[in-house]
Amino acid sequence: MNQWKNFSKGFFKDNPVFVMLLGMCPTLGVTSSAINGLGMGLATTFVLVMSNIVVALVKDFIPEKVRIPSFIVIIASFVTVVEMVMQAYLPALFEALGLFIPLIVVNCLVLGRAEAFASKNTLGSSVVDGLGMGLGFSMALTMLGAVRELFGSGKIFGLSLFSESYGMLIFVLAPGAFIALGYLTAFINKVRKA
Repeated sequence: MNQWKNFSKGFFKDNPVFVMLLGMCPTLGVTSSAINGLGMGLATTFVLVMSNIVVALVKDFIPEKVRIPSFIVIIASFVTVVEMVMQAYLPALFEALGLFIPLIVVNCLVLGRAEAFASKNTLGSSVVDGLGMGLGFSMALTMLGAVRELFGSGKIFGLSLFSESYGMLIFVLAPGAFIALGYLTAFINKVRKA
């Protein structure tokens, strides 16, 4: 039962984006649409879960002096897998996310969970934690992308909800990411405290 507590905390209690404010680079950089946010979130979730699995399995064999560099190599290996699979099977999404895919390696959410959780807990707990945090990150990026896409172009996931004349250009641009993130963070924190 305790494992499911770890799973659910990534959605609201300790959401990586809205509560802990981690991973701001991809959060603000790729969320111009809901599909980009979802794609980046799921890619990060895969890397997070897989690196947590490997770290939980090899934690006792890694010397203390090379622990962090070892974790980065493990994370980079899974980022390379994600990058190659996206490039082969999802070229449009790969093109849209661009440089932000390799930056998953240095995402403090992924490295932080490997260091703070997977290196100190069991395999099962590490998988559940990775899934919870990763899916919470995916939810946050998708929400932010949906809000920006809706207000910026009147669409969600590319489906038109309003006429073509609708749209506030600021939400498509970088300042819109900050505005939408601020309002969503305030809303999520208000809901959490209620």
